[in-house]
Amino acid sequence: MRTARVAYAGAVHWAYPHERGLRLADGRVLADDQVVWLPPVQPGTILALGLNYRDHVKELSAELSQTSQEEPLVFLKTPSSLLGHRGQTRRPQATHFMHYECELAVVIGREARGVPRAQAMQYVGGYTVCNDYAIRDLLENWYRPNLPVKNRDGGTVLGPWLVSADEVPDPHALRLSTTVNGELRQRGHTGDMVYRIDELIEYLSAFMTLHSGDVILTGTPEGVTPVNDGDEVVCEIEGIGRLHNTIVGDAAFGLPTEPADA
Repeated sequence: MRTARVAYAGAVHWAYPHERGLRLADGRVLADDQVVWLPPVQPGTILALGLNYRDHVKELSAELSQTSQEEPLVFLKTPSSLLGHRGQTRRPQATHFMHYECELAVVIGREARGVPRAQAMQYVGGYTVCNDYAIRDLLENWYRPNLPVKNRDGGTVLGPWLVSADEVPDPHALRLSTTVNGELRQRGHTGDMVYRIDELIEYLSAFMTLHSGDVILTGTPEGVTPVNDGDEVVCEIEGIGRLHNTIVGDAAFGLPTEPADA
């Protein structure tokens, strides 16, 4: 089953795929561009993985101060960082290197506490596509992604669909890709994760309770390149969906130029 959350005619609706675009829960059929797409879930906690693809670790080797991890690198994000399909993400004018990150997002389906790895996949409710932007200019060090890098308003794009776990037989057998203005920039495979989904659920639920709707962003493969104002970025995960997003500058938000060392 695939579901989405959209805004239309002054209300928020559940929506489902339709050959002409999407069908609202009340039966109305609309084109994709007639609605405002919202993140397909309303999470309480968003947990993001850094350096969870081997090729991406090699890609960033010049920045890393050590060569191995003994446990997952996880950081928190707030709901205000989320944006839906076809939304606009701000690129501050003073930025030198802002890049996309195509990621498989795992949505928890029921409360999980102290879950062993052998049972962990039973707690997955579904999956969606994530594009988790980063501004590398502002990165302090690899193990502490400070707030301006990874928790910016509208910098974490989710959607368009939440795909139920029963429709994804093996989430570690999916191809990922990112195009910028139609040019292929990033390609990877979820089988290359350092820490698999069941390992992450076991690790996280050992010290915190995961609730239904919580989201785990599982990291990105190599191939991150800069984006600029006006770029259209499309992240696609096999069997999950195609997530569209546009980069805009400060003027689109009516905001003053942000200094590079914010």
